[in-house]
Amino acid sequence: MDETRLIKPLLDKDYPMISHGDGIYLYDTDGKKYIDGSSGAITASIGHGVKEIVQTIEKQAHKISFVYRSQFTSEPAEKLAKKLSDLAKGGEYWSFFVNSGSEATETAMKIAIQHWQEKGIKGKNKILSRWMSYHGITIGALSMSGHTGRRARFVQLLEDYPTIQPPYCYRCPFNASYPNCKHMCATELEQAINRIGAEHIAAFIAEPIIGAAGGAIVPPPGYYQVIKKICEKYQILFIADEVMTGLGRTGKMFGLEHWDTQADIIALGKGMSAGYTPIAATLVSEKVMEPIQQGSKLIMSGHTYSANPQSAAIALAVVDYIETHNLVEKSEKNGNYLLTKLQELQKGHTIIGDVRGKGMMCGVEFISDRFTKFPFRKEIDLTSLVVSQAQKNGLLLYPAAAGIEGVGGDAILVAPPLTITPQQIDEVIVLLDQTLTEVETVLRNKGIITA
Repeated sequence: MDETRLIKPLLDKDYPMISHGDGIYLYDTDGKKYIDGSSGAITASIGHGVKEIVQTIEKQAHKISFVYRSQFTSEPAEKLAKKLSDLAKGGEYWSFFVNSGSEATETAMKIAIQHWQEKGIKGKNKILSRWMSYHGITIGALSMSGHTGRRARFVQLLEDYPTIQPPYCYRCPFNASYPNCKHMCATELEQAINRIGAEHIAAFIAEPIIGAAGGAIVPPPGYYQVIKKICEKYQILFIADEVMTGLGRTGKMFGLEHWDTQADIIALGKGMSAGYTPIAATLVSEKVMEPIQQGSKLIMSGHTYSANPQSAAIALAVVDYIETHNLVEKSEKNGNYLLTKLQELQKGHTIIGDVRGKGMMCGVEFISDRFTKFPFRKEIDLTSLVVSQAQKNGLLLYPAAAGIEGVGGDAILVAPPLTITPQQIDEVIVLLDQTLTEVETVLRNKGIITA
């Protein structure tokens, strides 16, 4: 197109025009083929062009695509809420459907505060979170996010909710190592609660595995058990931000299952519809709902498209597809293979400092020196260089922050659809190997690296 009025991520960048998708592959209008090595934004979990989902879209559209939630309920929304409750182990959950992960986490924040208000405790209205976290781009969700780069322009509008250090074992903020650290990154939560006062704190929110703000940072064993115990001790709700990790991405239906821990409130999004429609959800436990049911009987939140029957039907079909094709189990098995292949790739590329992840959510962190773990200078913008070169080679990757406080470091997420096969993982590795070789050549030619 000669002229555009579409606001894109970078206004002066030319983006290829998408034509269509098929499985893990995307094709632009010039006929170029790409491997979707990041499921878009860790979203297209069942791949592109799945006929069962397309059929569901058409079938539901013939019935009803929109009703307003204050006037009607719908069969797809009711069934989806029941299904999500059944999938969430350890208790019954209610679902509040929204349109994006940002809305889901912000709704979780509001419900947590309302829970205490309905119990007559009006002072508990703060939400604690971690640095190197990302919970969404709306003002409330961004207030809960410890992503310094995304907070920068709006600091004066934001609450100071990020409080404790991330469970970043590769760069332990306490200069310790697991298990001798005794979960200092988790017990710090208790210190923060005592400093602020539990009487002011409604909830603590965390991503089971840190995504965009850290490049698939996986907490050590026992971490969330310690977090949950502290929350219960001080009567603070625990919110799990499963927008990126939920519904099979990590090799479990919910990421928190890796730590055998149950959240009071769960935020879902992204893979919930696998990109076929905008929909997300806030799952609320019976414990949290009880005082609201006995009190106002109203959740003070809502959006025009909340519980949209068209989107609910699609999400229900996606969940059914995940279960029918055993994609959670495949995510775990093939994710182990992907992680192994990335670790093998690390041996041949000196700029790779760490490889980590679970299931189909793997992270690669880049460093300028393996021994010191020094990141590359910010002006080099290595992450963008890697992502851009990979796309030229036909591989799509997702950029992530890394480094101390998530500043000045470089990382990518490798998170293809859960439907990917081992043979297709090999294709990803070949293209990533080629990309890193080319990037290292550029860095050597500029004298940035010597090895």
